Amino acid sequence: MKAFNDQTDRPMPPLRVQVMEPNDSAWRERFQHLLAQEHPLGDRQPKGRTLYQVICRGEQWVGLMFWTGSCWHLKARDQWIGWDAVTRSERLQLLIHQARFLVLEQSREPNLASQMLGVAIRELPSQWEKAFGYRPLLAETFTDPESHAGTCYKAAGWQAIGHSGRDGRHCANTYPQVPRPKKLWVKALVSDAREQLCARALAPAQQAGIAGHAAERSALKSQQLESLFQAFQKVPDPRARSGRRYLIGTVLTLVALGLLRGAVHLNTIVRTAQKLTQAQRKRLRLAFKPKTRFRPVPGYDVFREVLRRVALDALARVLTQWLQSHAGELPRTLAVDGKTIRDHLGLIVTLIDTEEGAPVAVAAHPKGQGHELKTTQALLASPAVNLHNAVVTADSLHCQDQTAHIITREKGGDYLLQVRDNQPTLHEFAQKQLAAAPPLFALPTASTDGPKCAT
Repeated sequence: MKAFNDQTDRPMPPLRVQVMEPNDSAWRERFQHLLAQEHPLGDRQPKGRTLYQVICRGEQWVGLMFWTGSCWHLKARDQWIGWDAVTRSERLQLLIHQARFLVLEQSREPNLASQMLGVAIRELPSQWEKAFGYRPLLAETFTDPESHAGTCYKAAGWQAIGHSGRDGRHCANTYPQVPRPKKLWVKALVSDAREQLCARALAPAQQAGIAGHAAERSALKSQQLESLFQAFQKVPDPRARSGRRYLIGTVLTLVALGLLRGAVHLNTIVRTAQKLTQAQRKRLRLAFKPKTRFRPVPGYDVFREVLRRVALDALARVLTQWLQSHAGELPRTLAVDGKTIRDHLGLIVTLIDTEEGAPVAVAAHPKGQGHELKTTQALLASPAVNLHNAVVTADSLHCQDQTAHIITREKGGDYLLQVRDNQPTLHEFAQKQLAAAPPLFALPTASTDGPKCAT
């Protein structure tokens, strides 16, 4: 529908969107002055990645939109998307928050707000990509249900999915009134935004929006961190009293967090610890640095000293018991593939639930590489590991009679083990068996290490 000027009956110029240039101080001053004068919440100080949109009709400013990074945690939004804590940490920058929306007083007319939302959203992904190098997938904002029905958002295709916390703490704005829940609206910037936000891999257009720290951030909730610390605090401390600046439970919990995130180098475990928030560090009993409000984490030498002295089997036993006690509660992205703590600090073997992606049991050997087979067999045979009606998959290293017997005869499970051509007798037998099998079950695969098949 075309807009007409009531006085001349001529079509009015179409709406267009301009973005403020980073160094245009006069433009920014005008933008902020109008917000301060006409918006009920006033101006908003920029923080992090921000984008200023001006909706124009010809050369006239008719509306303002101010976009910032998304809120860190919104229960209704996170449930609607369906992601977990680690995925949220990694991909939160693919969401953007509309912190201010203003229709200028001199330009107000029916349906103009929804029209401005429509044209702004169409331009937003490309404008954000030009400014920050990636295209966002979802926009969010709040409205106060006691003063605004949010009709313009509904008309522009936004979806109301819930509310902020009862005390308003999740809201990106600071309200002068007594805090109260705000209605949360979202707008998908692509048709399958929810699916992409939860997908295993992101499209190239979103890759630059992945947070660099996310792969190392702890996905455990505060209560889980606390219980893991309490479990490790019971492990005997092998250090001299003079060398116990950090509690044994603190150090081993930080090691476990690194292992659960797939760390195979001690340096990676240290970096994982450094990414914890101050609140998480408090949970782990990390003390303030003198004369500051900052809680430092142990350095490389502390971790190395503890891991050289502590009984790795005790570490693995405590971690396995803790994982078993929290079965079904842990984020699915805690799955790990790493097996060795390198730097000659020992071997860690992890049994993973491949459907949920969560580790269910851990075993350790202090001598590191060369002991994976026996350590794995001990893990499978452990009374703490239930394999009844389970299917255990493993690579060709574990294609051994003893491993198969533990899984099937002792534990009542099944197995799927790789066979390589460096096991010629078994490989030939498997090929003959598969040759007579239906094609669905013939599983030869190409490899630089030689042909494989599954049995």
